[in-house]
Amino acid sequence: MRGLLALVLGAFASAALADLAIHEYRLDNGLKLIVKEDHRAPVAVSQVWYKVGSSYEHDGITGISHVLEHMMFKGTQKHPAGEFSRIIAENGGEENAFTSQDYTAYFQTMEKSRLPVSFELEADRMRNLALPEEEFLKEVQVVMEERRMRTEDNPQSLTYEHFNATAYTVSPYRTPVIGWMDDLESLDIDDLKAWYQQWYAPNNATVVVAGDVDPAEVHALAKQYFGALEPSGIEPAKPRREVEQRGSKRIEVKAPAELPYLIMGYKTPVVLSAPAQSWEPYALEVLAGVLDGGSSARLETDLVRGQALATSVSAGYDAYDRLQTLFLLSGTPSSGNSVAKLENALRAQIDRLTETLVSEQELDRVKAQIRAGKVYEQDSIFYQAMQIGIMETVGLDWKELERYHRNLNAVTPEQVRAVARKYLTDERLTVAELIPLPIDPNHPPTSGGGGDVH
Repeated sequence: MRGLLALVLGAFASAALADLAIHEYRLDNGLKLIVKEDHRAPVAVSQVWYKVGSSYEHDGITGISHVLEHMMFKGTQKHPAGEFSRIIAENGGEENAFTSQDYTAYFQTMEKSRLPVSFELEADRMRNLALPEEEFLKEVQVVMEERRMRTEDNPQSLTYEHFNATAYTVSPYRTPVIGWMDDLESLDIDDLKAWYQQWYAPNNATVVVAGDVDPAEVHALAKQYFGALEPSGIEPAKPRREVEQRGSKRIEVKAPAELPYLIMGYKTPVVLSAPAQSWEPYALEVLAGVLDGGSSARLETDLVRGQALATSVSAGYDAYDRLQTLFLLSGTPSSGNSVAKLENALRAQIDRLTETLVSEQELDRVKAQIRAGKVYEQDSIFYQAMQIGIMETVGLDWKELERYHRNLNAVTPEQVRAVARKYLTDERLTVAELIPLPIDPNHPPTSGGGGDVH
């Protein structure tokens, strides 16, 4: 789900925030409620965020957070399997859910008067999930098949999974969100029940509501539906900080594929872990924009259109991960060119950044592009709520969003060069190469996701 993070993170423009009404409440049982008013349409988005995902799991039960997400639609005593989705649909609503490294979230978009329907259903399944074993056994099989299709039969996804497991030594980010197959095969219903009881509780949840709503009324509804739920005895997650890398790592992944593929990742800080040098994550985000900020960015201009070394190439960085993250470069070499040649070209781009300051004109263009994209996202009530939910759930206050554009605008050419010199070094680098094997015509791989490894 990191692609989704890259899409929705960023923040509100400071000027726009002055006109936005955001209200924060805490219920007696620990549940946090954040309400953001947007009265442009008679719609309300309701989102429930739990502070649990694959980075909270330990070896042996990987994938359990994702399996539990599937089981959340399998019913309670009050609402049997299938009733949740049927009721939402009957009320004209849309729903969604996903599991990521750092959170699991459940969403509904409905006409504003239907908000009590969403709250009643979410409150019921927060503490009263039935978890029948027969449904669990079926759903684990569904997840295993999903893993086969999306990872094991997708050469780029498979390469990224092996790359991630190599890049991180201690960090739980080495664990795939969908879990390792052996762990999925050995999961049992008692594992799932214990995980549900531990993490799915009001004192581990944030409810975000955005739209044409009255905050006081939403607060009253939250107390009505969620207020009586019992909290859980949740211990803070262990830090599991990544150990210092002391040299580059390199792996080859051999799999049936049409084209080779390259991933390069450098260990980098995030906003949550870089208070001493708080400008660094913003400089890294600008650096990513210099390399891959649209058709006029350096990678597209130089490597795809200019030298024609790659059919696709990208750069990516997530400043709002919960733990230390990776600055990623990836790409597919064009016909007649090798992965080694593409890697050398990407290294040359990094050398250029470490040696020569980005011009003020280029920096202004990148900042304007990032600002425009983030402001445009405010047209969606859903993404407004999602930005808040992500920030709260990874351990940052939503008010951090207010500082985004100010911090971005303050980035200087010297800071971009400084983070390139400090973090884009071989001591922090992991490289993965997909080496194509012949494709079985009776079992072709699923298509890759282009150049973006998120």
